[in-house]
This record gives sequence, C-alpha cells and structure tokens, in this order.
Amino acid sequence: MLVTACAPASTGPVAGETGNAWLSDYDLDGLDAREVIEHLDTMPVTERPDGLIASVQPDVLLLSDEAGNESSLDLLEDEFYVSIAPYSAQTHDCFSHSLTTCLGELNNEDIDVTVTDAVILDETIRTHDNGFAGIWLPRDIDATVTVEHGDQTASTTISTAKDDPTCITTLQLT
Repeated sequence: MLVTACAPASTGPVAGETGNAWLSDYDLDGLDAREVIEHLDTMPVTERPDGLIASVQPDVLLLSDEAGNESSLDLLEDEFYVSIAPYSAQTHDCFSHSLTTCLGELNNEDIDVTVTDAVILDETIRTHDNGFAGIWLPRDIDATVTVEHGDQTASTTISTAKDDPTCITTLQLT
C-alpha cells in the first residue's frame, strides 16, 4: 500500500462513535475509514461478515447491514482508495468497490503494479483473497496504471477526483 502523506490520528468519524455503535457487531468499533477499508479488503472471503455492505466512495465509506443500520466514515481529503482486479477470462462491472461482495479472478497472486503521472507507485503487490489489490493514491490526479502478472500485461488510465470510480475491473491481462 502506498501512503502519500502523514495521516493525522483520525481520518474523521470512527466506527463505534455515536450512531455507529452497531458496527461493534462486526468488530469494526474504534476503527477509522482507512482502517475499516484495509481490514475488510484484506479479510479472507470466507470470514467476511454476512449481511454487512461496505462501499468505498471517492470521499466516504458507506456501511449498512440487513437490519437497516447505516453509517458513513469520511476519507482523508488528500487520499483516494482504488481497488484493482486484473483478470484473464472474466470480470464484472463495478464503479464503487464493495469490500464485502466484490470478487476478482486472481486471488492471492503477486502482481507488479505501476502507477505513473511521474512515478507514483512501482512495486509488487499481492492481491487479496477477494482478487483485488487496494492502493492509496493522491487525490485529483490523472495517471496510468499498468499491471503485470507473469508474461501478461494490462494498462488503463485512472483519475482520482470526486466523481471517479474506486473499483477498476477493466484490466484484462493479455
């Protein structure tokens, strides 16, 4: 994961604060948006909480459950979370990454990821059990993301502004 700036102690509301107490049922109490995102995205698929929906928007993490509880946790103003799922054979349309339901094809695989607008990121990242690799980028950039897996490569342009997707599922490896 790329940390682009020193983060303050809190990125906004934390799970478990007034109105968010229901999140303790999912072991998310006391976590800020960034911590919830990293916790859920890296969790093995079989251990993901049933009934919880967590959707990463460009500026907020939206949380809800089957009981009708809803909360939102603000993301930092200078960071943008994007989750990428390179694939060979099948994918799905996605705009806002769901931390609890999105599944990609390449789970637990090493991929080389480069993000350029100048070099922002150039490293080997292991996809999570859900087939996605989550990265934190600076806000308001236009960049090219290139993924290599074995002898296959895929590239696309991405942006990190307020109306841009947080889920990239269009990187077909060829």
